[in-house]
Amino acid sequence: MSAFVVASLALVLMVLAYVLRPVFKAHRLTGVAMLASALVMTGALYFAVGTPRALDQAQRRTPQTLDEAITQLEAKLADDPSEIDGWRLLARAYTAQGRHTDARDALARAVTVAPDEADLLTDAAEARANADKDHRFDDKAVQMLRHALGKQPMHQRARWFLGIAQRQAGRAADAAKTWEPLLAIVEPNVAATLRPQINAARVEAGLPELAAPAPVAASGKGITVKVELADALRAKLPAGATLFVVAREPGGPPIPVAAEKVSAAQLPLELRLDDADSLMPTKKLSDLANAEISARLSITGIATPQAGDLEAAPVQTTTDAKAPVVLKIDRVRP
Repeated sequence: MSAFVVASLALVLMVLAYVLRPVFKAHRLTGVAMLASALVMTGALYFAVGTPRALDQAQRRTPQTLDEAITQLEAKLADDPSEIDGWRLLARAYTAQGRHTDARDALARAVTVAPDEADLLTDAAEARANADKDHRFDDKAVQMLRHALGKQPMHQRARWFLGIAQRQAGRAADAAKTWEPLLAIVEPNVAATLRPQINAARVEAGLPELAAPAPVAASGKGITVKVELADALRAKLPAGATLFVVAREPGGPPIPVAAEKVSAAQLPLELRLDDADSLMPTKKLSDLANAEISARLSITGIATPQAGDLEAAPVQTTTDAKAPVVLKIDRVRP
């Protein structure tokens, strides 16, 4: 059954990629959204009937909206809660709507069906953190991650998330110990972003930093950013202010995909964001087709935005754009 689902969705993906090609060229984000919704609805159609004949419109009315697809999935899973792929698809649909609590519960149901599947356990743990208002991994999420690593000791995402949970709990030495084995198995550019996180945890725990690695080649993708400060705000800029230039996934989580921190004294300046500036080994700037770029002058020097900081309006761009993104810091954060 799962093989048929994969084959069906792959076929739909190829067809839609061709049909929606003009949309992708003109409006990439719109095309991605249409494609994602279509895939969810195709999967919902299959699970609503449970047979390949469900792909025949004569057998079942195709859901016209994501809400209809979710309703059909919910009905099918109420009748047959053993469909792991159905719960996964439902969780993705909930996440697309920002319903993180429902996504958490859907994946929790899937775990009851397949309690030893490392990928599923990791997804369920991540969903619990996404549903938490502070994005913290609770005891249940940590239990899931440990169980995943018990089944697959070098599961990269499970190790990364467990390290985050340990650091959230104030166990920096444990976090560093959890992350360090990943350096031997991840790609060099990912290791380059992971190593500073490990060293920060080691320093916090009173341990020496790891030895510096040999330089690695940067990814071909990157975004050149020019940052300027409006003349009207120069008087508001205190000595020692810090500039944060950040790239985020449009419509994604608030955690930056890449960031640079420099002294405000260097303004105006030009810099380049690429995979060497990535903050998460599980997601790199080169993984994205588009990114939202923002710049903020921190009065306090901390990464979390504060009232009174000076900032520029964010700009969306492609990660392979040739022209630089120009950001003008011209407003005070309320």
